[in-house]
Amino acid sequence: MPAAIGRALCLAAFMFTTLGSAVRAQDTVRVRGTIDRVEGPVYVVKSRDGAELKVSLADNGLVVAIVKASLADIKPGLFVGSTGMPQPDGSQKAIEVHIFPEAMRGTGEGHYAWDLQADSTMTNANVEETIAGVDGQTLTLKYKTGEKKIVVTPQTAIVTYNPGDRNDLKPGTKIFIGAAKKQADGTLQAARINYGKDGLTPPM
Repeated sequence: MPAAIGRALCLAAFMFTTLGSAVRAQDTVRVRGTIDRVEGPVYVVKSRDGAELKVSLADNGLVVAIVKASLADIKPGLFVGSTGMPQPDGSQKAIEVHIFPEAMRGTGEGHYAWDLQADSTMTNANVEETIAGVDGQTLTLKYKTGEKKIVVTPQTAIVTYNPGDRNDLKPGTKIFIGAAKKQADGTLQAARINYGKDGLTPPM
C-alpha cells in the first residue's frame, strides 16, 4: 500500500474511532442518504427518512469509497465489522460485513447496539475462524472483551474501504456518515464521508 494511502487510512481510522464514540452525544447524528445536489461546499442530502440535510466536509476531512468485496476476501486474521441481527442461539445473522484495511485495525472495536434496523447490532473484531455451515459461513469474531458468532448468508452485503475522491460526491451518490456534528445554523459538518462507489449503497 502506498505510504500516502496508508497515512490517509490511519487518519480515517482515528477519526472513525473517535467519532464512533462521539456519535452518542446529542450534538452528533448518523447520516444515511443520497446526495441530491451540491451547493458550493455544501452537500444537500436526502436522508433515508426523507429529510433534507445540508452537510459540509471539514477542512481536513476525508472521503472514503465503499466498494464491493466477497466472502472469499474474509480470512482469519483480518479485522472486520458486521451489522447483525441477534438470533435465538446467541449468534448474529449478518446484514453486512465490512472489511477494514490493516491501517484501520481496531476501529470501533467491540459489540454494541446499532441503528441500521430495529434491534440491530455492530460487531467490530478480529476474524478468529471461518466455518462453512448449512445456513452459511460462520465467522468467529473476537474483540477485547468477548467474541461473537456471525452467520454470513448469500444475502449478506460484503464491502471494503478504498481511498476516495471528492469528485465522486455528486448527485445520486449514496453516503454514510458515522457522526456529523450539528452546527448552530442547523447544517451538519462531517470529518469523514463514506460513499458507495459505482452506485453502491454503504450497507452499514
